[in-house]
Amino acid sequence: MTSISALPPGLAASAARVGDAGTVLGDEEVTAFVTEQLTAHPFDGRSVCVLVPDATRTCPLPLLMRAVHGALHGRVTRLTVLVALGTHAAMTEEALARHLGYEPGRLAETYPGTVVVNHEWWKPETFADLGTVPATRIAELSEGRMDVAVPVLLNRAVVEHDVALVVGPVLPHEVVGMSGGNKYFFPGVGGKRIIDVSHWLGALITSAEIIGTSGLTPVRALIDDGAALIPAEKLALSVVTAEVADGAVDSAVDDAVPASAAGPTAETGSGLHSVSFGDTRASWASAAEVCAATHVTYLDAPVRRVLSIVPAMYDEIWTAAKGFYKVEPVVADGGEVILYAPHVTELSSTHPEIYEIGYHCRDYFVGQWDRFAGVPWGVLAHSTHLRGAGTYDPATGEERLRVRVTLATSIPEEVCRAANLGYLDPALVDPAAYAQDPDTLVVPRAGEMLFRLRTR
Repeated sequence: MTSISALPPGLAASAARVGDAGTVLGDEEVTAFVTEQLTAHPFDGRSVCVLVPDATRTCPLPLLMRAVHGALHGRVTRLTVLVALGTHAAMTEEALARHLGYEPGRLAETYPGTVVVNHEWWKPETFADLGTVPATRIAELSEGRMDVAVPVLLNRAVVEHDVALVVGPVLPHEVVGMSGGNKYFFPGVGGKRIIDVSHWLGALITSAEIIGTSGLTPVRALIDDGAALIPAEKLALSVVTAEVADGAVDSAVDDAVPASAAGPTAETGSGLHSVSFGDTRASWASAAEVCAATHVTYLDAPVRRVLSIVPAMYDEIWTAAKGFYKVEPVVADGGEVILYAPHVTELSSTHPEIYEIGYHCRDYFVGQWDRFAGVPWGVLAHSTHLRGAGTYDPATGEERLRVRVTLATSIPEEVCRAANLGYLDPALVDPAAYAQDPDTLVVPRAGEMLFRLRTR
């Protein structure tokens, strides 16, 4: 077992919070809290970089951004909104407008004095060098699994502002345990090496052990170390979203098959249980407490099959795979997860290496490290996360996987099978019929709610 530490006593309590697991906040409550907290903080005469998620996270970003802008405009010298893409595709102006709540080309009318930019991770000049996490620290965090120094590169926009304000949700996450907080820096707007090392570290430990953990995981410790090198003051408004009710199969199917290429709106299913404000660690810890109670569903027994209805905000398998990560813990050995996403047409638009290596368990890569060490480690990690637990015998070349993964998407069958994934024609999928099968769990809007087996 990998060591996962408890958070420092009182860390979560040091953040201000409105709401809890039993509440759903109204817009006025959210706006009033954000306004009160930001008004009381010394932003005057300082520049602020606001880091926000891209469209692969459910979040009422227009509501939050209106409140943030209202509290900061006229007080700060500069206000920049930086979209934390990680290594996702850039958002177009039309997508940014929907995401943040303004008319395309009319940003200044809704958010005067504000600049909105994508994190251009593909450009070397994007980054500032903050230093290095030494190899000895990586060896400590990985319990000897890795021994590499990690350069800490970060988007210059964060370094060139006085304050970095993270605004976004906290959710169960396959690499870090619970997303949010300093994760918006790494991998959100961080350099490739720290992304690769952090993700491969998580893959070596395995998603099954990390996902949904609200303690201090080794990957969370690594990104906290990187964040400690950031010269800006680091604050966060960490939110916990209110999920679509279980059993909402029809509406989930509608969301999985968008009527147009416009994609989902930023406020789809966007109620909030809570909003926490403080430094990035305290705010995250406060929200993680709520998220652990709202975004984890417990089952008494494993199921043979899961039909994950993937929402349109995940437009390729690189992100749609979350529909597997969050349900694998409740699938019986030899069972199957079907990712139902007719709108998905490709594995990844930004990581072509995944087409070359396909999807395999961790031991498949570790057992052939000379062959795969040169593949970006973040790609290897993504591969293992979608195949879950398994074994590989170097002597025979046999890989045994715990569960089957089947794509019911618009990706051609030959591509699926070449990537070591199953194929099912999405036209043959009837979610309502699957819902009547006692051996099948149907998960509406899969990707954010984590399913676990209840321990006895």
